[in-house]
Amino acid sequence: MTAKASSDANGVGAERISDAEHAVMEALWRKSPQTAVEVCDAVCKERGWSIPTVKTLLSRLVNKGVLATEPDGRRFLYTPRIKRSDYVGTESKRLVERLFGGRAAPLFAQLAENEALTPDDIAEIERLLQEMKK
Repeated sequence: MTAKASSDANGVGAERISDAEHAVMEALWRKSPQTAVEVCDAVCKERGWSIPTVKTLLSRLVNKGVLATEPDGRRFLYTPRIKRSDYVGTESKRLVERLFGGRAAPLFAQLAENEALTPDDIAEIERLLQEMKK
């Protein structure tokens, strides 16, 4: 069963993407459009993947509606149809909802208990909270 994510500002309905698909999306968010070979150059070595693996992931992402394709001779150029910030926002809300009942405070408490927050993180959170209060 695949959960649907909310639509972005362009109305693109996106299914949840896997960790492997996310690696491909990150490469395309950094630079786009790109060919399958260019995406492979960005992710294959680190992940131990081959070009067929990348092409499969690109195809899945196109089918999910999160990538657009444009013919370029005998190859295709791939471009994200969703913004990274929109995806991160949706996934963050989903995480908080699923693990913390929709409340962010228990998330921060959990991070603090596990010493996952650096002094810089705490300072930034405090700054953000002050901005929100204005």
